[in-house]
Amino acid sequence: MTSRFTIGETDFLLDGAPHRIISGAMHYPRVHPDLWRDRIRKARLMGLNAIETYVAWNAHEPVKGQWREDGDVDLGRFLDIIAEEGMHAIVRPGPYVCAEWHNGGLPTWLTADPSSRSSLRDRMRLRSSDPAYLAEVTAYLEKVNAIVAPRQIDRGGSVILVQIENEYGAYGADKDYLEALIRTTRDGGITVPLTQVDQPIPHMLQGGAHPELHMTGSFGSRIDERLATLREFQPTGPLMCMEFWCGWFDHWGEKHHTTAFADSAADLDRLLAAGASVNIYMVHGGTNFGLTAGANDSGRYLPMVTSYDYDSPISESGDLTEKFHAFREVIAKHAPVPDLPAVDPTEAPTPSAAFESVGDPLGLVAVDRGAVATPPTMDELGSDVVLVEYTTDAAGAGVLEAEVRDYAWVERDGAPVGRLQRGIGDLSLALPDGRALRMLVEETGRVNYDQKIGEAKGLIGPPLLDGTALGGPWQVRTFDVPALGAAVSDVADATPVASGRVAGPVGLRAGFELDEPADLFLDTAGWGKGYAWVNGFFLGRYWRRGPQRTLYVPGPVTRAGRNQVVVVELESMTDATARFLPRPDLGHEVE
Repeated sequence: MTSRFTIGETDFLLDGAPHRIISGAMHYPRVHPDLWRDRIRKARLMGLNAIETYVAWNAHEPVKGQWREDGDVDLGRFLDIIAEEGMHAIVRPGPYVCAEWHNGGLPTWLTADPSSRSSLRDRMRLRSSDPAYLAEVTAYLEKVNAIVAPRQIDRGGSVILVQIENEYGAYGADKDYLEALIRTTRDGGITVPLTQVDQPIPHMLQGGAHPELHMTGSFGSRIDERLATLREFQPTGPLMCMEFWCGWFDHWGEKHHTTAFADSAADLDRLLAAGASVNIYMVHGGTNFGLTAGANDSGRYLPMVTSYDYDSPISESGDLTEKFHAFREVIAKHAPVPDLPAVDPTEAPTPSAAFESVGDPLGLVAVDRGAVATPPTMDELGSDVVLVEYTTDAAGAGVLEAEVRDYAWVERDGAPVGRLQRGIGDLSLALPDGRALRMLVEETGRVNYDQKIGEAKGLIGPPLLDGTALGGPWQVRTFDVPALGAAVSDVADATPVASGRVAGPVGLRAGFELDEPADLFLDTAGWGKGYAWVNGFFLGRYWRRGPQRTLYVPGPVTRAGRNQVVVVELESMTDATARFLPRPDLGHEVE
């Protein structure tokens, strides 16, 4: 059955009748696809009538020309499930999405050319009407539109709104760029209303405005003031908060952020009482699985943790929180809500097992890139390279200085001498006398907001020894981090870990038993820095820096009987045990 969704003088109109959107954000790549229906259904039980999602370009096309729309990035299936659950969908395809997601959703191949080893960043102006950028964006949007267009509400699907770009007024004001995105979207068969979003701050609303876009706001407090500013710039049509911030994200090395559920519920009540539509950001945050977490840099580089729980009403593992029930009570004052079946809280299984170790795990996935005169950046070495070894001869002692993005382990003649860390501004160390210099550099998350999107990673220029550039030649190796889990699992011989301490880099694996598939919480306390997998599924990064002390294991990746956890530890562990906890530990909470 088809319907018509339009924008009227004061309201959204569904088949000509006033309609208020009560939506929640949920990003399909952050949720295991076998759990999409469960999370969507729980959002509906809270009283929502729509689900909003970003589309992360780099999740669909991490390598140029290798487009994916299956498995965890099957956007069509996600939208179909939303329709099957009786809800509407809002799609925000960017091409830039922010979302605390790796590079703001933009593929790294946009800003580097491995064939010529020359940076394109100065020649391709991101988020602009630059023809080189628009050519790539147009090809991307055509693929997204082909998925979304047949699923619009006027064709019997779920999609009622499509957003152009994202918080563009905080970045630029290129109206030709917005015009090109609108044209490509309409040419791709998108007929539903188009929106834009910015914080209700005059210069941002002006920068992101376009006559063909309905203006919406992003805010989480000062409701009356924000709505008044939005109305000033959007004189007619419905008011909508496209991002009602009900929680917040975490960086490594900071505290775990929460918001008081009563305060958030009161703000939501104020918003709905004003007659506005809303999209709750996030109704369910999910997880930055694998290497998808982003970073911020407003003077200090701060990478995101693996969990994207966001203190959401529906927790990372699908629990209905106090915030869920408080929001549901508020929504019930303004709209009908479904009956809520009783759900008994459960604790996850807590198996544990001793690890066995595999030496030199990085060597299992190493690619020798040969000798070069100048150390190349990661971007020059290929799409989404995150771990690179640079080795050279550098005789003599002195002060080593290097611009690393973002973290480096330094060795002298095979012995560790220290670490360089961008996040704390520690970019020099005393290098003892010797000859061979080895630097293992890790990218810990690409900036997802503001002007540093698309910046190069790895070693930026040659390191200096007492102020003199180290001229090489440099031997370079890259490591396929996502392949590490299978590589360590497949090694024929491994050594039992006799004590609780191990020094990395080291591969670790352990088998454990489950009676049936179940969500799990892998305990990373006592571990250093590295990556973890369960049954080949890449859970993501862990780091002693915290606040996160467990990694969420989605139930669908486990099985009854024998299971396996694989860890690649890059530093050291004080408690080398595979242990699972009954509940998540995301760190000390701070409101």
